[in-house]
Amino acid sequence: MRPQRLLAEAARDARRLTPASGLGLDTPAMQRRMVERLRQDGVHCEPVLQAMLAVQRHHFVDSALAAQAYEDTSLPIGLGQTISKPSVVARMMEWLFLGPNARRHGHLGKVLEIGTGCGYQAALLAQVARQVISIERLQPLHELARRQLARQPAMHIQLLYGDGMLGHPPRAPYDSIVSAAGGDDVPSAWLAQLAVGGRLVAPARSPDGRGQVLVVIDRTEQGFHRAVGEMVQFVPLKSGVC
Repeated sequence: MRPQRLLAEAARDARRLTPASGLGLDTPAMQRRMVERLRQDGVHCEPVLQAMLAVQRHHFVDSALAAQAYEDTSLPIGLGQTISKPSVVARMMEWLFLGPNARRHGHLGKVLEIGTGCGYQAALLAQVARQVISIERLQPLHELARRQLARQPAMHIQLLYGDGMLGHPPRAPYDSIVSAAGGDDVPSAWLAQLAVGGRLVAPARSPDGRGQVLVVIDRTEQGFHRAVGEMVQFVPLKSGVC
């Protein structure tokens, strides 16, 4: 059990995250530069790039960090968690689009996101999916994301407070599953909830045990096909709620 004092301090950290405003930043220009960098670095999925243009990242970080919002860097959001680098988020979404169902339909279908965090990736996913179900195990972050997303245009996002390692069986199966945290391996519950023709993208421990890699798993009629992508660094995947 964590000391209640530390949890209270963590909750205060999360509540400090208020939308940046009056910054004097040329946000559209900064977003366009961010997207152009992503394109130059090999992200070519147009729906993903358009989503990155549509959702303003600086609204999801502390106002003190807003000037860094469109740099390719992860930023703290409280409780020891981070908002992932734009390049990593874009790459994971692009890989989801290469799944069989996504290629067939031209969108990500019904998405399960593990680790809502501040809500930024959920907002991006909502631009390219029919429905997003997002789970967060840390209640202060769940409440933060709810506040942040309430300020966005109407979106088909369902936010849940719970243990993401269990997935969310009531709404399964999912065409796309994506995780914002990494563990030793992909939980079996996520695989069970992946639709045939669906794709899962998540960080997991690398085969040599020296770091994390992005794992891509497709579900077919015959079973699961697994591939290993690039090295990454994500916050640890944990079970339970706080």
